[in-house]
Amino acid sequence: EVQLVESGGGLVQPGGSLRLSCAASGFTFGSYDMSWVRQAPGKGPEWVSAIDSGGISTYYADSEKGRFAISRDNAKNTLYLQMNKLEPEDTAVYFCATYEYSGLNGYFGSWGQGTQVTVSS
Repeated sequence: EVQLVESGGGLVQPGGSLRLSCAASGFTFGSYDMSWVRQAPGKGPEWVSAIDSGGISTYYADSEKGRFAISRDNAKNTLYLQMNKLEPEDTAVYFCATYEYSGLNGYFGSWGQGTQVTVSS
């Protein structure tokens, strides 16, 4: 059974930092591209960042470039998101997800349960 378990969320002041983790099990983690997706209250899911299976290539949404850093440790089956200079607009539930392919189409396959990040003074 595929399991993705996020942790590390919490309440932080604007300008602060958090490091999210996503522990994976039930599948060959090192064979999958991975993503972070967030959902703010009353809004739809928003892609945040992605990393390839080997941890070589990373990708970010424009609003996160220079503030967030995605990484992974395939030996530990864990995905990370280091978030710096947090803003109230970053408040959301953060999910990790596998990124999978069907032909030329990519999609988010398995999702974790999410971890709440709240940026407020």
